[in-house]
Amino acid sequence: MPKSTPTRRYNLTEGSVGLKLLALTLPMVWGVFSVIAFNLADTYFVGQLGTAQLAAMSFTFPVVMVMGSLAIGLGTGAASVISRAIGEGDHDRVQRLTTNSLTLSLLIVGIFILIGLATIDPLFKLLGAGSEVMPYIHDYMQIWYPGMICLVVPMVGNSAIRAAGDTKIPSLIMTFAAIVNIALDPVFIFGWAFIPSWGLKGAALATVIARSLTLIASLIVLHFRERMILWSLTCLRNCWDCWKEILYVGLPAASTNMITPISLGIITSLLATYSPEVVAGFGISSRVESFALIAFMALSATIGPFVGQNWGAKLYGRVHRSLHLSYLFCIGFGIFIAVILSATSAQIITLFDTNSEVVNTATRYLAIVPISYGTYGILIVANAAFNALGKPFPAVVLTLSRMVVLYVPLAYLGSWLFGLNGIFAAACISNLIVGLIAIIWTRRLCSLKPDQKSDSSMISPSKQPPLNLSDVRDKTPR
Repeated sequence: MPKSTPTRRYNLTEGSVGLKLLALTLPMVWGVFSVIAFNLADTYFVGQLGTAQLAAMSFTFPVVMVMGSLAIGLGTGAASVISRAIGEGDHDRVQRLTTNSLTLSLLIVGIFILIGLATIDPLFKLLGAGSEVMPYIHDYMQIWYPGMICLVVPMVGNSAIRAAGDTKIPSLIMTFAAIVNIALDPVFIFGWAFIPSWGLKGAALATVIARSLTLIASLIVLHFRERMILWSLTCLRNCWDCWKEILYVGLPAASTNMITPISLGIITSLLATYSPEVVAGFGISSRVESFALIAFMALSATIGPFVGQNWGAKLYGRVHRSLHLSYLFCIGFGIFIAVILSATSAQIITLFDTNSEVVNTATRYLAIVPISYGTYGILIVANAAFNALGKPFPAVVLTLSRMVVLYVPLAYLGSWLFGLNGIFAAACISNLIVGLIAIIWTRRLCSLKPDQKSDSSMISPSKQPPLNLSDVRDKTPR
């Protein structure tokens, strides 16, 4: 298979580091925004059905978040090994890794579907669901569980596309899915024309249909546009070797993503000792926070392919430069967001709820925690870089340190000493400390490799140049 220098669109090992990161990140900002938007739309439309239906959907959130974390983990593992293979210029390996990452996700999701369908009653009763909501949970999960294939596989596929240096297509796919989901929600939930009212079943069906379109779209792009899928059978040993590489990064990444929601559940239980209004204020401020952090999440989704390709191509100077610029952006944008929220938080919160205690709680949160948004952005960027380098355990240690070692204990201590302000200060302090540790750790890890100039012309003739995906697409038989 021919190997040559990639086209400018896919080659992340040439050109301005800052401009490349900007071009990768901007499309992802819209993609992340669309995902958050359709999750909010789902909640809004289900809330129109009644309290019991909304409660039933709320009980499904932990399961949905666990499966989402699994999908993110598998996608992270796939993107890590694929981007480094692209940087090394080995297209055969890129195809094997992409194909085997998809088959691995199918195998794992198939097992979870069988387990999930068999354990709906015991699992959700363990979570505290009563008899009044269990019928609605059955309605939702009996559709959602089989539809997990359409959740996990496209996320892995889109991660493979991003590993090739293309963030526009995954962003367009995510946006299209969000539009379809939002459009189908009221039709299937409340009924329209010849379509009956399906209630909570309709919400699940709308999500599965939207996700199935992303499955089709990602496979079409991977096969026809990127030429990254093999349709021939590979030996079991080769398949197992690829799976181990993917899981070496993917399992720790999935675990890392599960730590945060579990820890936040503990914090929510602590806030519940104050009043329901405090919990509501915390929930609203968390939603506002998710929008404020979109740029950081988009950057973390794009730093992985950039670091992976350049590390695989042995262009270590570009890796150093990308992290340096990313950290500067996080600090600058974090300060900007903190100032904006400090000045406007009260007005923003009253759009959701006018209860004085709710507003007071949320504004206190948004006056304290955003001080640390810059270092929190650094943390999630550093975690993405560690995973891209094939070194997932620093990301696990940093996340555990932030949530389990610092945030939860400090929150209980702060609550005892200073009340709500102490809990929110605990989040701020945790972000600041672990963010600074992340900077030191990434610099130390990168320094383990000899620094080289970032100019692609400095590649040794004995090294294969980065992979030309466009050239492979043109010369691979259909």
